[in-house]
Amino acid sequence: MKGESYRDFDATELYCPLCKRAVGVRKRLLLILPQGEKYDYTCAFCGTSVGDKLVTMKDKGPVVLR
Repeated sequence: MKGESYRDFDATELYCPLCKRAVGVRKRLLLILPQGEKYDYTCAFCGTSVGDKLVTMKDKGPVVLR
């Protein structure tokens, strides 16, 4: 199989240290950085930050501003 089999993953469940189990998460844009966009994953139940993700411009393709 040539090429990429996927472009981007989004987490649907991650381990929450406060709830002590895998829980559904909410993804929100945290920062827009020169190297890409940083997202934060928070627990859907208690709101604890359980992870983050940096999406680089290479992953998303070119950005066109108007």
